[in-house]
Amino acid sequence: MMLTSDLAAAARVPVSTIRFYERRGLIAEPDRSPGGYRRFPETAPARLRFIGRAKALGFSLSQIAEFLELSDRGAPLPVDGFVHERLADLDRRIDDLLRVRAALVALADQAPREGECPVIDALGRSDQPAEELLG
Repeated sequence: MMLTSDLAAAARVPVSTIRFYERRGLIAEPDRSPGGYRRFPETAPARLRFIGRAKALGFSLSQIAEFLELSDRGAPLPVDGFVHERLADLDRRIDDLLRVRAALVALADQAPREGECPVIDALGRSDQPAEELLG
C-alpha cells in the first residue's frame, strides 16, 4: 500500500490530480490507515499513468472512465470503437485546422493598402459568416 504522497511521486502527478481523479471516480477511494492516512494499492500508479497518457492522446475523461469501468469489470474492451472514434475526431480537427490555415494564408497573401489592414477588413468588416471565411 502507498500513501498519497508516494503515489503522487510514483505516478509523477500532483496530489491535487489524484484527488480530482478520485472525485471523478477514475480511481477508487482508498482504504485508510488507523491514523486516517489514505493507502492506495500498488496498482494505482499504473492506473494514473494510463489516465494521463489517454488524456494526452485526446481521450475525454468520460471516455477514460468508461474504458476503466469496463476493464475493472473484466468486460471485453471495445478498443477498436474507442480508437476509431478518436481517429475520426482527429481527422475532423485536422480538416478544420487545414481550412483555418488556408484562410490565414489567403489573408497573408493580400497586399496591404495604405491605412488599411486586410486582416481587419476580412475578419471585422466582411458580411460573410466566419464559417464561409474558412472555406
